[in-house]
Amino acid sequence: MTDTQSLYEKDYALWLDRTIADLKAKRLEAIDWQNLIEEVEDLSRRERQELKSRLTNLLEHIIKRSYISLPECYRGWVNTIVREQQEIESLLSDSPSLINIFNQIINVCWSNARKRVLREYDEVDLPLEYPFPCDPDRLLNDTFWE
Repeated sequence: MTDTQSLYEKDYALWLDRTIADLKAKRLEAIDWQNLIEEVEDLSRRERQELKSRLTNLLEHIIKRSYISLPECYRGWVNTIVREQQEIESLLSDSPSLINIFNQIINVCWSNARKRVLREYDEVDLPLEYPFPCDPDRLLNDTFWE
């Protein structure tokens, strides 16, 4: 184990600072490549996981607003929908390639959101198949319950 690798395990913040400094100074021989690659891979996974989590939450609240007749809850559900739409839009704006992931995970997110809602409101009749637009722009801007 090199000094840099042990630094990664002992003091992550210091490891980050030194890695950044080494990259800026182009001291490539000083870089802890194995841990740096793992960190970059983790960043990529986190971006995808955040999209999946936000999309599931968005769909959960769209389902509630579209299929559950509880007017006293509408405002809170719509506020969550708008907030998640904005956050997903921002995420896709920062990382446009995530649109490809969006299209790949929409059905899984629908299934997860549907299960959440059915746990909370088991009497509601929800479609098995995803009923909303697959186009991210429409999903992030349209209203489906009016």
